[in-house]
Amino acid sequence: MIELIINKEKSLENILLAENGKLLEAYTSDEEDKKRRLEGNIYVGFVGDIIKGMQSAFVDLSLERKGFIHLKDAIPQVDETKEQIDRSLDIRQILKPKQKLLIQVKKDSDDKKGARVSTHISIPGRFIVLMPNTGFITISKKIEDENKKKNLIKSVKGILPDGFGAVIRTSAEKASIEEIKNDTTKLLNTWKTIEEKFKRTNEPKLLWESENIAEKIITDLSTKNLGKIITNSEEEYDRFKKILKSDNSKIAISLEQGKSLLEKYDFNQQLEKLQNRKVWLNCGGFITIDKTEALTAIDVNTGKFTGKKDLETTIFKVNQEATIEIAKQLRLRDIGGIIIIDYIDMQNKENKEKIEQLLKEELKSDRAKTQVEGFTKLNLMELTRKHICSHLNTI
Repeated sequence: MIELIINKEKSLENILLAENGKLLEAYTSDEEDKKRRLEGNIYVGFVGDIIKGMQSAFVDLSLERKGFIHLKDAIPQVDETKEQIDRSLDIRQILKPKQKLLIQVKKDSDDKKGARVSTHISIPGRFIVLMPNTGFITISKKIEDENKKKNLIKSVKGILPDGFGAVIRTSAEKASIEEIKNDTTKLLNTWKTIEEKFKRTNEPKLLWESENIAEKIITDLSTKNLGKIITNSEEEYDRFKKILKSDNSKIAISLEQGKSLLEKYDFNQQLEKLQNRKVWLNCGGFITIDKTEALTAIDVNTGKFTGKKDLETTIFKVNQEATIEIAKQLRLRDIGGIIIIDYIDMQNKENKEKIEQLLKEELKSDRAKTQVEGFTKLNLMELTRKHICSHLNTI
């Protein structure tokens, strides 16, 4: 059973997702992190300086730093798998100084620049992500049954009003039409409230605040095997009890005050290991994880493992164990962006294909969007992963 642990000590909050005592995800936040979190929030914004050479503009959100918007995020959203953006457009044809916009933060601000914003609004629910002002429906790649895909798309298309699109989430695969319909109605009501607030507001302002990381975990896993929420905070207990009740959720919740939950459930040692650059494998090999501003590089080494058969078998064994551990560490550390894996070179083409397929299979349990690009000519594995929570550092 998967459990969500919310441990509060003074101003620090630990949010852990664990299965049978083993950590799957780990986040920590303080009051400053909560203030800094912007991703997913919806604002009334006003266009500031327009930079033609960058095809972008600054947007005043009444925050410490202005957000910035690119051309592709200012024009109507298209299904990029079927349509191409007209690159000949001039952003000054689309945006004007002091123009009022309904925008959503797509990436949090950092020390160097403000938040990246977009007019493409998305409101996540249990079974779909609602996309107002679009006309297309896409579906999670993790749903592989083609007939199921077609039926889900047809059903959602019949539920949505004109002028709305959606991303059908993996959780919809096992949901009833009634459940999807109820989820959609809830999201449409949320959108209606946001629209009404936008019409009445004539200054930069926050209109809708997105879910925090714990709420997001509950939304993402409510239809899967999230069985229990444990917290030592009476405030969090009361808040999540109300959320679960309003969703008619069967997830259990318990309040366990007194001793730190990190100590009580013996998570401290696992959390300390997340700080290590080197991660040992059961076979005696190891991986190293190095983050740079541009990408994350992961190196696979044989270490103490010498094998019992030929060299190719030894190398494949290490690469195989490394693949399972890498998928685990990407999720645990919430590593996002471009990721390059330097596997030990394999001569056997079939073994390389097995490793690539294994990586894809292991990443299916990750809530984040991942894309495995395969081996390059230099025998490096390329993939990308979207942060679950970009404003937080993992513990």
